Amino acid sequence: MAKLLSKSAARGLCPVQIGGHRLDEVTPDHIWSIAPFPGQEGALAAALPNGLPAPNRTAGRVGARLVWSGRAQAFWIGAAAPDAGLAQYAALSDQTDGWCVLKLSGPRVEAVLARVTPLDLHPGMFKRGHTARTLLGHMSAQITRLADGVEIMVFRSMAGTAVHEIEEAMKSVAARSVLSD
Repeated sequence: MAKLLSKSAARGLCPVQIGGHRLDEVTPDHIWSIAPFPGQEGALAAALPNGLPAPNRTAGRVGARLVWSGRAQAFWIGAAAPDAGLAQYAALSDQTDGWCVLKLSGPRVEAVLARVTPLDLHPGMFKRGHTARTLLGHMSAQITRLADGVEIMVFRSMAGTAVHEIEEAMKSVAARSVLSD
């Protein structure tokens, strides 16, 4: 009988460290999609520890946070699955195995990501706790500002492409830094 082994989405691709920037894979225990049933948004918000996040925002802490992911939907990202009692207010769908979560850190993450996304990631515009659905190269992505970097979520099937695109952008920023010194 074959023995199945669990592998992370970016296994063997991370970490990548270039020019003071670092790309790491993050493996949250749970990623759940939460979409309130019609007329249940208020009840769902009341049942959640920090309510539903506003559009393009996050709510909660790293241990159990909600990340806005589109109109009337959010991702629950955390160490524990959401309370099963929430199922009376919303559709809950385990998405843990469907996503690759990366963290980019370093002194010029905005310059790195400017090469692969159309978002204005300037810290004055895209502050801690801000999030957006956008493009990363040609892929759909969810980008969230953290206290110490940026979290990037892409579909699991795009993990290799995402790491490659970000790695090339990191090389470009590092080369420009060398040329300007």
